Amino acid sequence: MEYSYAVLTGASQGLRKSFAQELAKKGFNLILISLPHQDLPSLSLNLQQQFGVQVVYKETDLSIKENIIALCDWINKYYNVNFLVNNAGIGGTKKFEDATAFYIEKIIQLNVLATSLLTHQLLANLKKQKKSYILNVSSLAAFSPIGYKTVYPASKAFIHSFSRGLYQELKETNVFVSVVNPGAMATNAEVSERIRNQGFFGKLTLLNPDKVAEKCIKQIIKRDTVIMVNPMSWLMIRILPIWIRLPLMTKAIKREIC
Repeated sequence: MEYSYAVLTGASQGLRKSFAQELAKKGFNLILISLPHQDLPSLSLNLQQQFGVQVVYKETDLSIKENIIALCDWINKYYNVNFLVNNAGIGGTKKFEDATAFYIEKIIQLNVLATSLLTHQLLANLKKQKKSYILNVSSLAAFSPIGYKTVYPASKAFIHSFSRGLYQELKETNVFVSVVNPGAMATNAEVSERIRNQGFFGKLTLLNPDKVAEKCIKQIIKRDTVIMVNPMSWLMIRILPIWIRLPLMTKAIKREIC
C-alpha cells in the first residue's frame, strides 16, 4: 500500500508542533522538516504512538538553497505528498542599521526563497494525488510595514501575494492553495510576556498556537483561500489609515529593543 504524506516545515515547536499534532490527529502521515537538534526524533515517535500515523523526519537548514533541492529530491523519490505546510520562517526586531547582512539574508532566504522553492519542487508530486493542499503561513504583518522589523513584514507580504496568485493559477487543478495570516502567538511564557509588553497591539494579536493550527486545517479542508485566525486584529489593521497605523505599530514594536 502506498501512503500519502503531509510535509511540514519548521516542525518542532510552537505553531509548528501544533500543526504536526493537528495533522496527525486528522490522520495525515507526516514528513517533518526542521533544523538539527530540535527534538524531531522524539516528536516523531510521540506522534506515531499517539495517533497511529506514519512519521518520518529530516533535519536540514532550509535557508540554504542546495538543502532545499536535496530535500525535495529525497521526498519526490520516496514519498507521495498530498499536503504541504510552508511554516518555516524567521523574524526578529532590531534597528535596520544594526542588522547584519547575514540577518537580512536569512529572513529573505527562509521566508521567501524556501517557501517558493519547496512549493515549486513538490508541485508535480502534489498534482499526482487525488486531492492536495498547500498552506502557506504568512502573518498579519503582511498587511502593514513596521519599523524595527522592516524586512520581515515585506517577506510576509510576499508570501501572501505569492499564495493568492498560485491559488488562482491552480484553482482548476486538484491542488488547493491557502494562506493564513496569524498574529503573534503564545509559544512560551517568555514570548507571551514580550508580546504583552508591546501594549495594546501586542495583546490584541496574541494567539494560542493549538487553536491556530486547528482552525487552519479545518478551514483549508473547507477550501478557505485566506484564513484569518484573528479577524478583529485584521479589521483594526485594515481600518486604520497607514499614517496612524505605521507609527502606532512601530512604537509598540520598539519596546522590544528598548
